Amino acid sequence: MFYYCGISEDLDSKLTDTIMVCSYNPKTQRASMLSIPRDTFIGKNKQKANGFDKLNSVYSKEGPEEATELVEDITGMNIKYYVVVNNQVVIDLINTIGGVYFDVPIDMNYDDPTQNLHIHLESGYQKLDGDHAEQLLRFRHNNNGTSYPSEYGDNDYGRMKTQREFMMETAKQTLKLKNVTKIKTIMTTIFQNIETNLTLDDVFPYVPWAVSFDTANISSNQVAGESKQYNKLWFFVHDEEETTKVVTNMTNYIKGIEAPAEEVSNTSNTTNTANTTKTTNTSSKKSNTTKTNTTKSKQTTKSKSTKK
Repeated sequence: MFYYCGISEDLDSKLTDTIMVCSYNPKTQRASMLSIPRDTFIGKNKQKANGFDKLNSVYSKEGPEEATELVEDITGMNIKYYVVVNNQVVIDLINTIGGVYFDVPIDMNYDDPTQNLHIHLESGYQKLDGDHAEQLLRFRHNNNGTSYPSEYGDNDYGRMKTQREFMMETAKQTLKLKNVTKIKTIMTTIFQNIETNLTLDDVFPYVPWAVSFDTANISSNQVAGESKQYNKLWFFVHDEEETTKVVTNMTNYIKGIEAPAEEVSNTSNTTNTANTTKTTNTSSKKSNTTKTNTTKSKQTTKSKSTKK
């Protein structure tokens, strides 16, 4: 059974944008993805809480090993491997496989000149190149403050769901290659541009199994908890008991013991509505028209990994 924890990193600030734990069992041909909110509270003093008490600050201060240990504490999982992926790697991967077809859930319009980040996507099923895929993965809210609908998951919760669903679609469309040699070539290229304690010798044995993997067998979820305000800052506070239930269910699922559970509902930090996204195996809705996006934006992303 193979576990990995993924961290997406903002190039300029070194704050991690995406933190995810994934697992794959070649024997059962099942996999799972668990998102951990980047604003998860890791501090000791709520009254004196500051930005460095958020999980996304750990990588820049302590490195991937310490970040992985904290994710282990939050999830209760034994994570041995990490992968830190720069955004450019994501862009290059998507372009290498010829783009990814994805159903963008809402219109997305956001500009942050300080990061040279500009997100402009129309909703609907379309082919995304690497630059537009990056825009999709980084989106939280529009310039006017609106975000994903509450039933999908507001702000960060919605972004985490979109990230997981896009990863599933990318895996599905990459594995369509059914070509061990080509997938190994892609992996070799990726490994030249990531930070990891994995080696290609660790990964290559899984490739023959992966080419026959059905992405409908991916269970997707997120850490349970709610948003709370400490010292005038918003944090995500995970629910240890409920998170244990989520992790146990996902672990049993990839072992072939039980079906995946419904995705947890967390309380948003910008609206007081619950995020009640249903999980598991989501397929894109195909509309009558398919758009193709081929323009450009800038930014960066990193990831982590683990084995059991």
